[in-house]
Amino acid sequence: MANESLVPRGGDPSHAQGGDPRREGGVATQTRQRVARPPRYKVVLYNDDYTPMGFVISILERVFGKGPSEATRIMLAIHNTGLGIAGVYVLDVAETKLVQVHKAAEQQGFPLRAGLEKE
Repeated sequence: MANESLVPRGGDPSHAQGGDPRREGGVATQTRQRVARPPRYKVVLYNDDYTPMGFVISILERVFGKGPSEATRIMLAIHNTGLGIAGVYVLDVAETKLVQVHKAAEQQGFPLRAGLEKE
């Protein structure tokens, strides 16, 4: 009678360890579906002979949230190689940034152009 203390009244020993009788003998698992990450796009700024470097730096700071030193580094890459990556975003955000760049450049009368490239 030493085991009587482990068996609750009602006599079913499967309840003695707190287990659910419906899950007895198996492991409850749940399959998690992997959610695909959305594609990301690079916002690329292109060099031209008319847009001032200071304006490009201000665009990089205001539109893309870059600090002064990083904005200067990207601007120099644009100047020296013909293009520079301002940021990488999901499509909706990248398109919004693109519109902001073109609108700001147009308002100031500069031909600064930007584009998107899939990462």
